[in-house]
Amino acid sequence: MQYQSPASIDEAVAALASIGGARVLAGGTDLLVQLRSGAASPAAVIDIKNIAGLRTISETADGFRIGAAVSGAEITDHEALVRAWPGVTEAAGLIGSTQVQGRASLGGNVCNASPAADTTPALIAARAIAEIVGPGGKRSIPVEQIATGPGKTSLASGEIVVSFLLPKRPASSADAYLRLIPRTEMDIAVAGAAVSLTLAEDGTIADARVGIGAVAPTPLVLDASFLVGTTLDEAVLAKLAEAAGAAARPIDDKRGTIDYRRKVVGVLAKRAALIAYERAKGAR
Repeated sequence: MQYQSPASIDEAVAALASIGGARVLAGGTDLLVQLRSGAASPAAVIDIKNIAGLRTISETADGFRIGAAVSGAEITDHEALVRAWPGVTEAAGLIGSTQVQGRASLGGNVCNASPAADTTPALIAARAIAEIVGPGGKRSIPVEQIATGPGKTSLASGEIVVSFLLPKRPASSADAYLRLIPRTEMDIAVAGAAVSLTLAEDGTIADARVGIGAVAPTPLVLDASFLVGTTLDEAVLAKLAEAAGAAARPIDDKRGTIDYRRKVVGVLAKRAALIAYERAKGAR
């Protein structure tokens, strides 16, 4: 097995394109486990941690750009990002232990394509855009289009996700992410839900976006248009829970049954919506 540590995105793309079966190493918290267990045996590992720009968070007039190799700890330590996107940073802060968060990257969490990835529903709710570079040039896609199934992505041969763009946060808006895990910490989600809301001047919801995870082969975008114009009364919250459960396509396994996951994801969506709503009111 080869190991390469390219100094530029172009070098990384060229290496991936020329070596069949190569894998990208961003943080390594998934890939190294797969290597040691024998679940993965790539012809080459392409380490992108030393590429300029892939380990930085920058704020611009259009929002935040987060490099694909930025770790969870770096995300949760970024005060401006935490203020603007608390749900996204909450999700990043839930991945593994403190030690794991010092290595686990945002790009790795998304591109590992686990149905239970914590950051993906939060990025979906945030309308995050993934910037991709490959042999054919650059392209940008919504985050929800990356995972196509468990462990599978839409990335073509030689393509790398280099960064994620979070849009500029409108006034009177906020987000939240919640998950349920079997243990108190360091476990993967049985279900997860993220909600991002923007309020109008009268306190009603002007825009809503909901992402759910661990309840289908890929994280899902939930149609939340019925939230617009409301103030999250009990009837609306019940409709949100019902919609989340109806959209879910979970499996039975040792961590939860189909019916349990459908119930739980609805409860989480309601609670996350209430948290986001209160945060948005406080941001007015």
